[in-house]
Amino acid sequence: MDAATTILLSLGLAADAFAVAVSSGLAIKHMKVNKALKIALFFGVFQALMPVIGWLIGLSFSSLITPIDHWIAFGLLSFIGGRMIYESLQGEEGEKKFNPLDTGTLITLSVATSIDALAVGLGFAVLKDSIALAVTAIGFITFFLAFAGVWIGHKCGNLFANKIEILGGAILIFIGSRILFLHLTEVPLVIGH
Repeated sequence: MDAATTILLSLGLAADAFAVAVSSGLAIKHMKVNKALKIALFFGVFQALMPVIGWLIGLSFSSLITPIDHWIAFGLLSFIGGRMIYESLQGEEGEKKFNPLDTGTLITLSVATSIDALAVGLGFAVLKDSIALAVTAIGFITFFLAFAGVWIGHKCGNLFANKIEILGGAILIFIGSRILFLHLTEVPLVIGH
């Protein structure tokens, strides 16, 4: 795989992580560099690890994961997005507010946004292509886009102040729905007749 293809692949895989990072930035009230770094690191590491896992799984399990990967991403993102909206509507008396810096939440978001990268790793196994350069590019590009996304979300969040978690939750649900829709509406390639 050439460098241009690797960069385009990395940007494509990082798009969902960037959007979720923007949503996370919306929910952070007092932004510091270490908070943005933590979120970006989780997204970058998971985005880099998933192709390796997919590559290691190879063809033996691809038929089990590929049919449901979009449902997994949809379920995780919808659950977290719905929780954000619910907690925002509860007001002061409600449960603990959505915290994008919580390790459990970050792991869930990171897995949900990197499911496609797992499928890419399966593709590398099928093509018997080297993954070292691709994994490095995917991880670094996702890290930098997620870092920027957190700051963009935080700056936009300050403009809206009230109920910004509703917007963040809606974005997560939209991303999950988009992943599901794109996978369900794919036209299979028919070879021969």
